[in-house]
Amino acid sequence: MQKVAPPMDVKLMNATATVLFLGALVLGLAALVQWTARQPLFAIRGISVVGDVAHNNDVTLRANLGGKIKGTFFTVDLNATKAAFEAVPWVRKAVVRREFPNRLRVVLQEQQAAAYWGDDSESRLLNTFGEVFEANVGEVDHDDMPRLNGPVEQAGQILGMYHTLAPLLTPLDMTLDQLTLTKRGGWRMQTDAGGEVELGRGTAEEITQRVQRFIGTVAQVAKEYGRTVDAVEEADLRYTEGYALRLRGVTTLAAPLPVPKTKTTGH
Repeated sequence: MQKVAPPMDVKLMNATATVLFLGALVLGLAALVQWTARQPLFAIRGISVVGDVAHNNDVTLRANLGGKIKGTFFTVDLNATKAAFEAVPWVRKAVVRREFPNRLRVVLQEQQAAAYWGDDSESRLLNTFGEVFEANVGEVDHDDMPRLNGPVEQAGQILGMYHTLAPLLTPLDMTLDQLTLTKRGGWRMQTDAGGEVELGRGTAEEITQRVQRFIGTVAQVAKEYGRTVDAVEEADLRYTEGYALRLRGVTTLAAPLPVPKTKTTGH
C-alpha cells in the first residue's frame, strides 16, 4: 500500500509549530538565565584584593570605588570594574576575575615611581616603565629621586637618558638631580651641587661622549683656579673640542685651560 504524503499546508503548519516551540524554549531558557543571574545568591558579597597594596588599603579602595561596581556574579562588567580599579591613585594595572558564586578577585600592580615629572609645582611622577602618572608626591617613599622634564610622549626616552648619564657622575661624587629635554631636542642637566650643564642635541652616544669628556677634565680645570667641581655654576658642552665653564668666585682667566676652546668666567 503506497503511503500518501501529507499536503503542503500541513507540512508548513508542522514546520511553523516546530519553530514556534523552539523559539519559546529559547526565550524561556533566556528568561530563566536572567532570573537566576539576578538572584541574591549571586550578588557580589566581597572582593579579594591582592598584589601591590603599599599605597592603598580597604578604606582608600572603598572610598575610590564606592558605587562603581554593579551587578551580580554573572552580570558584573569586568572591564568596567578593571577601569574603576585602575583609576585609583597609584594603581597602574588591575586584573579582575570572578570567583563563584559571589566574589571577585583583583590583582593589583602599583606604580613604582622612578622620578618626579615636570615643574616643581606639578604633582606628576614617572614610573619605571617611562609612563607619567598623577599621584600625591607626598606619598613618595624616597626623597632622592631626580626630576625629569620634557615632552610627555618622550618620557621613556628621557628616563633612559637619565639612567645612562647618572652613573657617569660617580667619579665626581655628584648626583644627577634634574634632566630636561627641550622642545628643540636639546638636553640640559643639573647636579646636586646646583651646576647647570648644557648638553646640546644629538644621539645618546654623542651626549655620553660630551659628558665623559667634561667629567674627565673638569676637576683639573677647577683646581687650576683653586676650586673643586662643586664650584661649577654653569657649563656648556655644545662645542666640538671643548666646553665653556663658569666657576663660582672666579672673576678672571688666570691661566690657559687644559682643554681646547674652554673659557672660564665668573661674577
